[in-house]
Amino acid sequence: MASKKELREQYKQMKFPMGVFQIRNIQNGKIFIESALNLNSIWNRHRTQLELGMHPNQQLQQEWKEFGEQAFAYEILSELEQDDQQFSDPRRELKKLEQLFIEEKQPFGEKGYHITKK
Repeated sequence: MASKKELREQYKQMKFPMGVFQIRNIQNGKIFIESALNLNSIWNRHRTQLELGMHPNQQLQQEWKEFGEQAFAYEILSELEQDDQQFSDPRRELKKLEQLFIEEKQPFGEKGYHITKK
């Protein structure tokens, strides 16, 4: 059996899918776009926050309460390949990719849960 130290090291070496996703309200088509280093776990985090009424996006939280979980879909928009040599800062690359999707889809007002920057 591996020691705690060995297990921690194994976990650090694991590669998780990273990329950009959206949470889409099936009822009205509104979307919330974000990027994540771990696409496997991010939906669980958002769903837990929404179920507990603690999501930082108040409009998304309100509609989750109004429509219920079954009215929302988690969809991966794009994944970054995890080549160790490809990105020196994957967070920065993910934010750039996220911004491209936000510019393309314009998830503001009636189309989404993002607030326009002043």
